[in-house]
Amino acid sequence: MRVTTDRLILRDWQDEDFAPFLRHTNTPAVMRWLGGVMDTERAHSLTERLRGWSEELGHTFWAVQRKDDGGHLSGEILGFCGLTPVDLPGAPIGDFEIGWRLREDAWGHGYAWEAAEECLRLAFTRFGAPHVLALTTPTNAASWGLMQRLGMTRRTDLDFTLPPDSRMGGETIIFHAMTREQWEERRR
Repeated sequence: MRVTTDRLILRDWQDEDFAPFLRHTNTPAVMRWLGGVMDTERAHSLTERLRGWSEELGHTFWAVQRKDDGGHLSGEILGFCGLTPVDLPGAPIGDFEIGWRLREDAWGHGYAWEAAEECLRLAFTRFGAPHVLALTTPTNAASWGLMQRLGMTRRTDLDFTLPPDSRMGGETIIFHAMTREQWEERRR
């Protein structure tokens, strides 16, 4: 899969993408709300899941690349954004999840919003999602702020706390959601 926005390319992963992706996103700042810096085993598991979702479902958290246009981070892998099935125990397993993870020097440029807007479009027009969920922690204001700017609705009825023995030990997970009808209404 490959789609473009004004400044970005969202595409399937290539083997050579993973080293720069991990170098730039597996950092304390980026991983602050995601269970901390990944060890080699967790990083390998993530790359295998990204490939597996793509092969099995036709969608994943796609590689996000800045178009080679001479701009900030031109041609670089910025991180990922895309659609996967929700897979956290305690959450609505299997529902469409939109997610993003961008390198720190890509923050504040609107890339996450631009990529997420395209992913919502794909969810509802290409993949037939009835609704899309987004998950984060209450302390990750940048993430839930983006969810709100995308027009997603806070869903406190879906919030839950992870088990104490999980990688994010006892962290509360909060949800935002968007239905196909809400997305269509926003486009009018």
